[in-house]
Amino acid sequence: MKIEICTNSYQSAFNAQNAGAHRIELCSELSVGGITPSYGLIKHVIESLTIPVFVLIRPRSGNFTYSDIEFEIMKRDILLCKDLGCHGIVSGVLNSDHTINFKRTQELVSLSKPLSFTFHRAFDWTPNPLDALQQLIALGVDRILTSGQESSAIKGVELLKKLKEKAENKLIILPGGGINDKNITQFKVLDFNEIHTSASIMKKVNNIPKISMNSTKLFDETIEVYSSENKIRSIVKNCKK
Repeated sequence: MKIEICTNSYQSAFNAQNAGAHRIELCSELSVGGITPSYGLIKHVIESLTIPVFVLIRPRSGNFTYSDIEFEIMKRDILLCKDLGCHGIVSGVLNSDHTINFKRTQELVSLSKPLSFTFHRAFDWTPNPLDALQQLIALGVDRILTSGQESSAIKGVELLKKLKEKAENKLIILPGGGINDKNITQFKVLDFNEIHTSASIMKKVNNIPKISMNSTKLFDETIEVYSSENKIRSIVKNCKK
C-alpha cells in the first residue's frame, strides 16, 4: 500500500519523506481544504525531495466552479509545475450544480500530460458519484481522492468499496479523510492500493495574540470573498475630498 501525505509546508514535506511516505501532495492552507502553494515552496520542495511530489491546483477556497480568469490561472499554474519538475497534478472543476465540468477538467488533464492526474475531493460534492466516476474514467484521470462523500473515509467506506469495484482497475480510488495509524489497516484489508492522509499534529507557537489575524466569518464554503469595486471607488473618492 502506498502512503500519500498531504503536506502544507516544507517541514511537512521533509517529515513525510523522512518517515517513509511514498509520495506527497503539496498544498497550502489545510484549514480551507487546500489551495495552490507558492512558487518558492513548490520549487524548494521539488529540489529537496527524492519521492514524487504532486501539487494541488486550486486558485482559491470555497467552491470548485471557477471564472474564466481563474481557470486560466489554473492552467498557468499547471505549466509552471511541469517546468519545475513536479510528478503529478491534483485538481478538478465542477459545474454550479456540482456535477463534473467535463470540458474544463478534460483541458486540465490534457495540459497535465504526461504527469499523473488526481481528481481531488471536489468529487465528494458530486450528486451522483457513480456517474461522476464513469466520467472521470472517460477523461483518463489516474486517481480520485475521496472520503466516500462522508466527513471521514471510515464513515464513507461503503461507497469507497463500491467505487473501487466499479473502477475495475481503470483508475485508482484514493481514500482520504481522517485516516491514521489506528484505522489504516481497515483500508489495507479491503485491498486499497493507496491512501491519503495529512498525519497532522498541532504545535502551539505563541500565546493568544492581542489582535487575531484570522477571520472566522471567512471560513464558510457557501461564500466567495473578493474586493468590491464599488467599495474601492467610494474609498478613493472620499480620500480625494
